[in-house]
Amino acid sequence: MKHLFATPLYEADLGDEELLAELAHSIRMLAEDDRAGRKWSREKGYKGYTSYASLDDLPMRDPAFGDLARLLGRHAREFAKSLAWEVKPRLDSLWVNLMKPGAVHGAHIHPHSILSGTLYVEVPDKAGAIRFEDPRLPMMMAAPMRDENAPEHLRPFVDVRPSPGKLLLWESWLRHEVLPHRGKEERLSISFNFA
Repeated sequence: MKHLFATPLYEADLGDEELLAELAHSIRMLAEDDRAGRKWSREKGYKGYTSYASLDDLPMRDPAFGDLARLLGRHAREFAKSLAWEVKPRLDSLWVNLMKPGAVHGAHIHPHSILSGTLYVEVPDKAGAIRFEDPRLPMMMAAPMRDENAPEHLRPFVDVRPSPGKLLLWESWLRHEVLPHRGKEERLSISFNFA
């Protein structure tokens, strides 16, 4: 049997606890200092803080994000090579997310990008997983339900549990969401797009 039209998900462990600690400190500082980001988060009903709509210069603003940008570039190039792409991805945007208990992030894609991803910085127990949706789902009008123990590549949704230092990259058209954060502490992550 062949498996056609695979949807790759790149996973790596950053393996740099010192950088993760620096990033966690920076995320918390940004959450305190970035009034525009706090206002946007409040207006959009985001439980916590994100710099998504307020800051677009984190790698230049903070050396920890500059170091991270270089690491992300290496991983993005490796992933692009595995996808047989003829282009070298360029980091286009990078933002932080501080999710408070009860926070969710609805299903979405990342338009105008070729690769997107997330680095998990601090992940408490019961933190919400990221859920990826089979891109063929809208065309499966009469498809029967799958057995709950179906192999991962046959499931309509795949949940990936976050852990500190876990780096995920995917093609930006892949629809995904963050399930409810049921932990008692803040869940810190950094998301990004490559063009």
